Amino acid sequence: MELACLDLEGVLIPEIWISFAEKTGIDALKATTRDIPDYNVLMKQRLAILKEHNLGLTEIQEVISELSPIPGAIEFVDWLRERFQVVILSDTFYEFSQPLMRQLGFPTLLCHKLEVAEDGAITDYKLRQVDPKRQSVKAFHTLNYRVIAAGDSYNDTTMLSEAEAGILFKAPDNVIAEFPQFPAVHEYEELKKEFLKASNRKLSL
Repeated sequence: MELACLDLEGVLIPEIWISFAEKTGIDALKATTRDIPDYNVLMKQRLAILKEHNLGLTEIQEVISELSPIPGAIEFVDWLRERFQVVILSDTFYEFSQPLMRQLGFPTLLCHKLEVAEDGAITDYKLRQVDPKRQSVKAFHTLNYRVIAAGDSYNDTTMLSEAEAGILFKAPDNVIAEFPQFPAVHEYEELKKEFLKASNRKLSL
C-alpha cells in the first residue's frame, strides 16, 4: 500500500500566519518555515509578537474563516484520494485548521495543539513530537506503507528525505536550491504527474 503525505500550508491552503500578518499589518508575522528552519524559534517569535499586540486565537480564527484553499487544491485532493491513502502532516494547529479542512473534505490531519487562556490569549503550544513529519513517515513504514510526500518548506525536507519519494511543491527558490535531490514543481497537474511517476503501481491521470 502507498500513502500520500502532504504538507498543508503553502501546498493546499494559504499560509495562515502570512494572511494574518497582512490583515493586521504586522510584517514580522509573515515569517514562516520557509524563512526560519527551526520551528520552535519561529513559534516563540510569533507568540511574543501576539502578546506585544494583544492579539489572540479569536482574531486569528476570524482571518482563517475568510480563507479558502489554494485554487485547484480541492480537486487535487479528490484526485489523490482516488489513488492513494492521504494523510496531511502539518505544523499548523488543530485550533486553526477546522474551517479549511472542512473545505478540503476532512482528509486525515496530524498536527499540533495550542494552549489558550480563557481570554483567548495563546500562551503556549504543544508539539505532537520532535521532528513530527519524519517520525510520522517512519511510523508508516513500520505499518508496511510506502510513502510519497510533498511539501514546500524547510520543515518538510526531513519528511521528503524519509519517504520513498519526496517532491517539492510551490517551494521558494532558496529551498529548491538547497535540496536539488527533490523534483520541484509548481502546478497541481505537474504534482499529479510526479505522484504517478513515484508510484510503484500503474496509475493514470
